Amino acid sequence: MSLAQAKIVTDSLRGIAEVELVVVRTTGDRLSAAGSPIEWKGDFTRELDEALLDGRIDFAVHSMKDVPSQVPDGLRLAAVPVREDPRDVLVARPRRSFDDLPRGARVGTSSPRRKAQLLAARPDLEVIEARGNVDTRITRLSEGRFDAIVLARAGLSRLGRLDEISEVLEPELVLPAIGQGALAIYARRDDRATLALLESLDDSASHRAAEAERSLLATLEAGCQAPVAGLARVNNGSVTLSAGVFSPDGSKALREESAGPASEAASIGRETGRKLLGRGAAALIEAASS
Repeated sequence: MSLAQAKIVTDSLRGIAEVELVVVRTTGDRLSAAGSPIEWKGDFTRELDEALLDGRIDFAVHSMKDVPSQVPDGLRLAAVPVREDPRDVLVARPRRSFDDLPRGARVGTSSPRRKAQLLAARPDLEVIEARGNVDTRITRLSEGRFDAIVLARAGLSRLGRLDEISEVLEPELVLPAIGQGALAIYARRDDRATLALLESLDDSASHRAAEAERSLLATLEAGCQAPVAGLARVNNGSVTLSAGVFSPDGSKALREESAGPASEAASIGRETGRKLLGRGAAALIEAASS
């Protein structure tokens, strides 16, 4: 979670309650700053969970896509604010669309999910590692290390850098990561006062979408290195979940879509996950982790 994301939440609460912003640097923050791979989603949440459970903080703000599917004992997902646009985007130099990238173009991403889907659409591309924060990746793009990079639109939005985008990639081409664009606010399960305070930040549609996507992830038992994607949309009391599991090289792709009442979002996520497992998703996930 970035400091900017935390400030979005604390600023929303000012005038309702007195809020102190406490910065907790996580293992994931340190690994990301060093350009090292993240092997476990909990690297971004463990220190914050500990600070919550021992009472040093009253609630924690995470990027939803960095949160493990299992909630630690004693904690609760208290609120999911209105979700940002969850789609991925292409940033290219010179500016051009995905289809217009030359054959053999070097596309940078650190995400196995993105790599698999990019190669599924364009096997001719050279998809290479691009680590570091957004500023670092864009700088390296400008230096000519890549012809294009793929990033989350939400991240560019929070940094005020939407003008960098060459093309927004639709989910039919690249399905987003589970929870991408959403924030997750956690509090202690027994802290009624804080839970009541955070209710004002919760957006029902975003929360239901998160439930569907996280239930899908838990059913698939996929780690952060697995090429798994999912996007839930809530409209007029219904939720539609699109999900995909891919081979690392993009040569195999399993996609499923399920829909139903938003009140049954978690069940729809489990149902979609079971459909994918029935079609061989476990083998693709295992191939990615081996």
